[in-house]
Amino acid sequence: MVREQRLDPEVEVLWDDFHAQVNVPSEQLRQWLLTRGSGEEAFGPDPDLNLPEPGRQILRVLTKRKVDLTPEDIDVMRDAIDRIQSLVDARPPRGNADDEWRHSLLDLGHDILIER
Repeated sequence: MVREQRLDPEVEVLWDDFHAQVNVPSEQLRQWLLTRGSGEEAFGPDPDLNLPEPGRQILRVLTKRKVDLTPEDIDVMRDAIDRIQSLVDARPPRGNADDEWRHSLLDLGHDILIER
């Protein structure tokens, strides 16, 4: 007999909010982070290919199922939502044309050009 696993309702809401804010598919985020991680010094010996944080943590959460979330994953999700919202609220005068601002959002898995 398969037992249905129940999650805390707060985690359910957090999961939905996280996936609404992190609107870049995991493979696209991975490619973006690899591009950002290559930088001036290219890739080092690190098996994670020096992917920038917190993008690497966000990517890790994107590959999980809800029932497999750890307390650390929940913290990553909360932090990502807060960071994305802070950046969106601090929209620069040039808006989407401001590459630094847009890239900061992309580092978190949020593409401001994707409509909801």
